[in-house]
Amino acid sequence: MSRDQMNPTIERILKNIEKVMIGKRNVAELSLVALLAEGHVLLEDVPGVGKTMMVRALAKSVSAQFRRIQFTPDLLPSDVTGVSIYNPKEMEFQFRPGPIMGNIILADEINRTSPKTQSALLEGMEESSVTIDGVTNYLDKPFFVMATQNPIEYEGTYPLPEAQLDRFLLKMKMGYPDIDEEMEVLNRAQRVAPIEDLESVISLHELRELQLQVKEVSVDDTIKRYIVDIANRTRNHGSVYLGASPRGSIALMKAAQAYAFMYGRDYVLPDDIQYLAPSVFAHRMILKSEAKFEGISAEEIVSRVIARVPVPVQRLVK
Repeated sequence: MSRDQMNPTIERILKNIEKVMIGKRNVAELSLVALLAEGHVLLEDVPGVGKTMMVRALAKSVSAQFRRIQFTPDLLPSDVTGVSIYNPKEMEFQFRPGPIMGNIILADEINRTSPKTQSALLEGMEESSVTIDGVTNYLDKPFFVMATQNPIEYEGTYPLPEAQLDRFLLKMKMGYPDIDEEMEVLNRAQRVAPIEDLESVISLHELRELQLQVKEVSVDDTIKRYIVDIANRTRNHGSVYLGASPRGSIALMKAAQAYAFMYGRDYVLPDDIQYLAPSVFAHRMILKSEAKFEGISAEEIVSRVIARVPVPVQRLVK
């Protein structure tokens, strides 16, 4: 797919992020897909590859309020959502908002805290609100969570159950930079931290307008059927115990709308579905023990499924 047709506003955001992040264009693009589709991202990777920097750069680029939550075993739900404290002078309880009350939230090492605290964050992700002392507090929009987890350390962790993983629009990895990219990282870090000089390129109001425009992107019935066929085949695959859910089908459609919009189109192509499906479906699937033993990944299975599903030949332009 040609990159020449990239939406000019999206291109400005991506170039701004690339002032800080070297060689991570695909990660920045997928992060923007989730943000524009009003979803959330689960980022699984080793420490030190720039996960925090990625989220901060994205927040600065769109004039968003950035909040970081470091998840630990002793973190309480109120440490995330906020707490009501009695003010003797006013003789009433006053709400002190927690770090979830922001626009772009980095939930660092989400699998290191208890399921109860995880749920406090996930309620906000699903409902765009949090309930404290029986009072519902609505979150500001846009609201975007990028949660991270370390794939190599399992002691003292609480893996996210499938129902909670299903709340993330997509899951991705950053990976290590190549040698030339890492040299450039060192050169930039030698002078000054690039993130400190990063400026916004759009306002929050403009971002909300972009999110509304994404919803207007046309999805033909042939494309919807293509999504459903892929999802259904993951459920009936011999190596899969639990396939992609209907929520996953909705997530793939919304992600495809955002991706098409980023590339200046008002309609979704089968190519969009093929590119995004592994990132959207893989973390929603549970593989059978034999498949895990053979070293087969969920992403591989999704790719094999896509190769077998007939591609819609009709590409209707609205």
